[in-house]
Amino acid sequence: MVAGEASGDLLAGLLLGGLRRRWPALQAVGIGGPRMQAQGFQAWWPHEKLAVRGYVEVLRHYREIVGIRRQLKDRLLREPPRLFVGVDAPDFNLDLEADLRAAGLKTVHFVCPSIWAWRPERIARIRSACDHVLCIFPFEPQLLARNGVRATYVGHPLAGVIPLQPDRAAARQALGLPEQGEVLAILPGSRASEVQYLARPFFDAAVLLQRSRPGLRFVVPALPSLRRAIETAAHRAGLRDGLHIVDGQSHEVLAACDLTLIASGTATLEAALFKRPMVIAYRMNAISWQIMRRKQLQPWVGLPNILAEDFVVPELLQHDANPRALARAVLEWLEAPARMAAVQEKFTVLHHQLRRDTATLATDAIEKVIQG
Repeated sequence: MVAGEASGDLLAGLLLGGLRRRWPALQAVGIGGPRMQAQGFQAWWPHEKLAVRGYVEVLRHYREIVGIRRQLKDRLLREPPRLFVGVDAPDFNLDLEADLRAAGLKTVHFVCPSIWAWRPERIARIRSACDHVLCIFPFEPQLLARNGVRATYVGHPLAGVIPLQPDRAAARQALGLPEQGEVLAILPGSRASEVQYLARPFFDAAVLLQRSRPGLRFVVPALPSLRRAIETAAHRAGLRDGLHIVDGQSHEVLAACDLTLIASGTATLEAALFKRPMVIAYRMNAISWQIMRRKQLQPWVGLPNILAEDFVVPELLQHDANPRALARAVLEWLEAPARMAAVQEKFTVLHHQLRRDTATLATDAIEKVIQG
């Protein structure tokens, strides 16, 4: 298995739980993180090695990433597994899967690459690389089938893990936050490059928010490897009072907050499943931004908006993701409780649509692939 970042590690960890219930003696190896390792996964490389987004950022790490893929491929060809599962990370996994499949190994890709959002040319790569695709959104299998790719809708694993009615009071108690008062969760991303571009404008926005709402508290879930960078950004922004940085615990943070200022990515779907209003933002290297804009097929980038096919929550991208605009967008939520309640109802409907027994459905599909 290969999972290339924190969100992939989470998905793969949930999948491994289902696989182990079916096959208790299963051995799983490759690239992964702590949630996979908690399921007995043997990580030959940590998932952070692949947690790079953006064309320019990838170029900076290109030699190392290609070297890891070559070493992994050689080892898997020497010691062939019954199955290879690539979890998201399509730029890394699809080429590896294609090579392994050409050599006679069976391959499954978990999470359909977002060909419906951008880069539709990937469909040919998916067809050559994958024996089967496990899809987390209900419209994807039909799209893949039209292009000759076998696929199964397994629901979104997070929808089965996150409760339909999160307990805000219990989460605040667990994090040491007061039960009363407004709390904004700040999630500047799970990659170093995201923190580099987003942490400072997020914290600058928080300083502006404090001036208009002095009692507002801020809680930040930080991966241990990124905590120092996050603390430095907060310090340079001058944000000290009301700031609470915790190691990991992103789900507890989303359960505890009233709303979130959040980097575009899987975390936005998590926030939606926790029924939290949000302001989605993203910034990256200018060249990467221009390239990605030209490949975008839809007007939305945030998963909640893509699934709703509407701007149900605001998106502030690149130059628009500046402190004043971010603070203003957060205030517009706080000053409109009826709007917050309405979006929470929409997110509840979405949660029901995505809730399936993902681990069992995915394991059933994988068993059929293994059996041929």
